[in-house]
Amino acid sequence: MSRLNEPRLVCLLPAGDATGYGPVFEEQPVDTIYPEESPEAKITMNCRARANPPATYKWRLDSRDIDMDADDHYSFVGGNLVISNPVKNKHVGMYSCVATNDYGAIISREASVQFGYLDFFSSEERQSVRVKEGQGAVLLCAPPPHYPAELSFRWMLNEFPIFIQLDKRRFVSQTTGNLYISKVDASDSGNYSCFVSSPSISKSVFSKFIPLVPLAERPIKKYPADLKVTFPDTTALVGQNITLECFALGNPIPVIRWRKLDGQLPSTHELGMSGAHLHLNNVQFEDAGTYQCEAMNSKGKDYHSARVSVEAYPEWVDHINSTEKAIDSDYTMSCVASGKPKPYVRWLKNGTVYDKKEMKFTGLTFEDSGMYQCIAENHHGVIYANAELRVIACAPTFEHNPVKRVLGAKNSRVVIKCQPKAAPKPSFSWSKGTELLSNSTRMFIWEDGSLEILNVTLADEGRYTCFAKNDRGKANSTGSLSITEATKITLAPSNADVTVGESARMQCAASHDSSLDITFIWSLDGHVIDLHKDRQHYERTPNGSSNGELLIKNTQLKHAGRYSCTAQTPLDNVTASAQLVVRGPPGPPGGLRVTDITDKSVRLQWSCGADNHSPISKYTIQYRDSFSKDVWKDATTSPEVIEGNVETATVVDLFPWTEYEFRVIATNTLGTGDPSTPSAEVLTLEAVPVVAPSDISGGGGTSRELTITWTPVQPQYYSGPNFGYIVAFKPHDGSEWWRVTVADPEARRYVHKNASISPSTEFEVKVKAFNSKGEGPFSHTAIIYSAQDAPSEAPTRVEGKALSATEAIVWWLPISHSHVDGYQVKYWKKQDDSEGGAHRVAVPGKGNHTRLEGMKPDSHYLIEIRAYNAAGYGPPSPHFQIYTKKAPPSQPPRIIGKKLKGHLVNIAWEHVEPLWNESSIDGYKVLLRQQGHSTGMLYTTSRRTIDLPVPREGDFVVEVRATSEGGDGAVAQIHITGNSHNPSCTLVA
Repeated sequence: MSRLNEPRLVCLLPAGDATGYGPVFEEQPVDTIYPEESPEAKITMNCRARANPPATYKWRLDSRDIDMDADDHYSFVGGNLVISNPVKNKHVGMYSCVATNDYGAIISREASVQFGYLDFFSSEERQSVRVKEGQGAVLLCAPPPHYPAELSFRWMLNEFPIFIQLDKRRFVSQTTGNLYISKVDASDSGNYSCFVSSPSISKSVFSKFIPLVPLAERPIKKYPADLKVTFPDTTALVGQNITLECFALGNPIPVIRWRKLDGQLPSTHELGMSGAHLHLNNVQFEDAGTYQCEAMNSKGKDYHSARVSVEAYPEWVDHINSTEKAIDSDYTMSCVASGKPKPYVRWLKNGTVYDKKEMKFTGLTFEDSGMYQCIAENHHGVIYANAELRVIACAPTFEHNPVKRVLGAKNSRVVIKCQPKAAPKPSFSWSKGTELLSNSTRMFIWEDGSLEILNVTLADEGRYTCFAKNDRGKANSTGSLSITEATKITLAPSNADVTVGESARMQCAASHDSSLDITFIWSLDGHVIDLHKDRQHYERTPNGSSNGELLIKNTQLKHAGRYSCTAQTPLDNVTASAQLVVRGPPGPPGGLRVTDITDKSVRLQWSCGADNHSPISKYTIQYRDSFSKDVWKDATTSPEVIEGNVETATVVDLFPWTEYEFRVIATNTLGTGDPSTPSAEVLTLEAVPVVAPSDISGGGGTSRELTITWTPVQPQYYSGPNFGYIVAFKPHDGSEWWRVTVADPEARRYVHKNASISPSTEFEVKVKAFNSKGEGPFSHTAIIYSAQDAPSEAPTRVEGKALSATEAIVWWLPISHSHVDGYQVKYWKKQDDSEGGAHRVAVPGKGNHTRLEGMKPDSHYLIEIRAYNAAGYGPPSPHFQIYTKKAPPSQPPRIIGKKLKGHLVNIAWEHVEPLWNESSIDGYKVLLRQQGHSTGMLYTTSRRTIDLPVPREGDFVVEVRATSEGGDGAVAQIHITGNSHNPSCTLVA
């Protein structure tokens, strides 16, 4: 017979084998991903079990024992398995550890070993993406082969490590890695690279750059919302965090909204990535349902719905525990697991499959001892429960658990326990003193040996002996029973009635045996009150040890109910109760339904909530719409005042074709209650627009144009789909109106071009809105004027002169016969292209001169001037020529002397020789300024020396530079420290 089957398990006696036990795992292997490029070149799978005698270990790969001698990659460190220089096609699989000692064997959870990798992107060049401005763009990532599946994605712009910032216009799918731009603009031009990271193996790679080329288009077109990123039907596990993705292309940038079609969004939900991510945190079964994302802009909407199912990893409801059982007794092992799908449960004994369907043992034997495991499994995972069953046999013994001294309160129930160690189970008998006891109406011997005595009196005091006997022997143990006075309530709590915010007192006092400690426990509707946790509202008033009065502060509606005071000693307890009524504002109405929906009204029905002991006097209806989701507003209703006995009302003055939610709030004399749960969203019916555009104006523009402008109608006034504008206009003296349709609801101008329109012609204009139901009213008629002609004359008598090597001044004779808004001065080097390299200066109004800057030294410039107005530019003036001066000296003066003369300091420098392309020297400028200041005293001289006053205090700088007709040259500096006793000078290169 093997040692595993020997009947070693005996009664736990000092002389017996009482200290041994089977293996209990303290550390088990975990799933491991080994990076293919890992420098460590080994995998360690941990396994450690507590056992006496110590356990031995072996490992299995895919349910087969590993032969350590046949593969030198394997080695042991304690119970841990080390795989050196692992090979992918040999060492990938499911590993488990078996721990064994004399009492049995257990097998660990299975843990996978997989090789992780992330290949490089293809070296092929990526094609450029060319998109019109205003259109959406999708840049494909196409990540390379990898394991595991979890990756994170970012996109680089032009170079590493410049990553694009994501916002409501730009989105990176964490499912595909693709970059989505809802509407492209000129600033998106650049080269993009998909940056992929695998957190499991700490590796990142990036793709070849993809050029994105926005194509200019004027005017930029508008496009309806178009969902390009959607989420599939998804299965989540209970407790898991999941993210649903939705993103749309469109111009204007679409807004993303989420809803749960069969209920409210979970309270734990969060939105991320400007609404493109819906995070469902700590998912529960009730979160299952159909989720919808809606993308919306002024040009249209798009929807997507998918199902979120919730399943669960196996979890123990009841599982086995180590136990000792008497030989020949019956025993049932139970393992119950929850999960979705329902887990399948199987059993192991000593690490091998145990084929019993029901773990019921009848007449246990020593062979039933061992290590048992139940394993619950569904396709989400596996859980293990381990236990040792120890079958024992021994005569009764009270050595570790004798019968004890017991106290009992008068008239109470007393139980004296008898719990010897014995196997098989013994028979029991009791005696009081020398009197043998038997079952009666007051005394009963339980099956487990305990003696129960009802309604005890002082006569029941004495010594009690329990006798235990089985086929291995017998034993007895004696204890005693003492009787104390019973506990009684002497001051019971009384019913009370308070208003929310007031305080209430619940009295309670009791008498008890002076030898016993007493405590008071308060409960509300059967639930014990935690005085420390809810100390904001509950307080025990100190008034002696036998008084348990409870103070309820700032009473709220939740504090109403039945209060019970229990006076409790170690031996008995007694309870008294009273009712607390709390009057307050009403509870929220329920069952809110919306019916009879029209374009401007809906009918609401509800059921009243709790009045909280004060009749409801009125109801208030509130709404929020799709344009102000975070703001609830009071609705206009019919009847205007909704009495408290009414449970239906009509909401009026709503906007057509608008999504609304409603809620109802009840009020009584004590205040206003909490609002009802919001209704489901409803959409009012469409109607003809009733609001016309405002601020009708216009004028200006280029020649032969009539520009009409207006302030667009706000979206809440669209009243239906296909919203736009009808623009009507006619000459002031005409009779026939011209009508033009503008389909863009956000448009704010229309330009009518007609070669026959005379400049500055007076027009009457008006604008109205339309939708799929019809046309609304016209706006007020406004008077505007067509565009002027561009100036027809060129400025004359253009003159100018160079001021330095880089600046000039130019002036001209203004135009007097045309309407002019200003002049444009254009200047360029003669040898350069007049358009490509030209500088332009705008001179608004009636100005007739300007300064030209940023010119090149010693250069020949051409200058032309045009008048302009709103219609455009007039003809250019004849070209005027200016020659800039040669550059100023580039070399600073070399300071050669500095000498103190009393309160003067003499500074001397060498003459500066200009280069061949520099202006001749006219003299020198000397600036004396305080350190840190930009201005000071400026001196000019034609000499190469100067006397300057020495400052009394502070640090000063002397700057010397040559001056010429081309400007001032480079600077030389020295520092002077002011000191009336000892001034000093420092040369600064």
